[in-house]
Amino acid sequence: MKNSPKNNLSFVSIIIPCRNEEKFIGKCLDSIIAQDYPKDKLEVLIVDGMSEDKTREIIRKYIQKYSFVKILDNPKRITPIAMNIGIKEAKGSYVLILSSHSKMGENFIQKNVSNLQKYHVDCIGGIIMTLPASKSLLSQSIALALSCFFGAGNAYYRTGSKKLKFVDTVPFGCYKKEVFEKIGLFDEDLLRGQDAEFNARLKKMGGEILLVPEIVSYYYARDSLSKLWKMHFQYGYFKPLTAKKIGNIYTVRQLIPGIFVGSLIVSLILSPIYNSFLWLFLFILGSYTIVNLTFSLKTSLKKGLRFFFVLPLVFATIHFSYGLGYLKGIWDFIVLKKHKKKKIEDIPLTR
Repeated sequence: MKNSPKNNLSFVSIIIPCRNEEKFIGKCLDSIIAQDYPKDKLEVLIVDGMSEDKTREIIRKYIQKYSFVKILDNPKRITPIAMNIGIKEAKGSYVLILSSHSKMGENFIQKNVSNLQKYHVDCIGGIIMTLPASKSLLSQSIALALSCFFGAGNAYYRTGSKKLKFVDTVPFGCYKKEVFEKIGLFDEDLLRGQDAEFNARLKKMGGEILLVPEIVSYYYARDSLSKLWKMHFQYGYFKPLTAKKIGNIYTVRQLIPGIFVGSLIVSLILSPIYNSFLWLFLFILGSYTIVNLTFSLKTSLKKGLRFFFVLPLVFATIHFSYGLGYLKGIWDFIVLKKHKKKKIEDIPLTR
């Protein structure tokens, strides 16, 4: 009797760093359960940072019903540590890193595995679609801002691609397990940007990362300006340390928010001394305002004019928080040469 094709599929380990995600962990797990990939070829390792809400209670209900779902403790409550705990425990030939703030698209696991086997690369990833966390105008505006060039940059996995592309990084990458045995684990100094640093290390050692457009995942954006500010401040803050570890600037576009905010600060400080700096400050701020309003209007004309009243504030939150975080990161990691980690309770530990 010939073996069924499904019997020849590789075992996959899905690692989900998680903390205080009672609103989203169920949606994430439901999307995994809905996959057509054989469950006896699957393990889901939820690495929880000692959640204080109902997250663990929700996870236990899934564990009781599905034997392939497991929970691991992460006492230090930091994302890269959670990833490494999962990798060390993983039994699969392939390791897929997923966010508890996300959910899988149709046949997500199957498409990752089949493309890894077809193209013989080290990591596969796809397109990410940003969803609002609620039906509020603000939540929808944040999702829109994070889906367009002005808010999210020019990463192919956000802006989309019609063909296969070799890239620097992908969201929710699926790796060959042997990759971690070859180049090590995620850098635990990097509370943000740990995947970018790991992928840069992978490429330096000759590894290849492939973006496959047919692989689609969905990510729930933050639902308030304060959470959005905190997240993007951290993204900016750890970028200089990431660049320092990589040995170069990852992309030029990462410098733009820092240069923008820095030029505003310097020109404003010098304006009482030299009047021309006040005009420079006003010119920079005015130019940004015009560009911000232009992109806000352009997006609103496509999605609904009601967004025009919120998008400028959302864009400004993203750019100013990232820029200030980047400048602080330069000061802490480049000038003072120190690893100044923020308080654990101040850091959202999901991606």
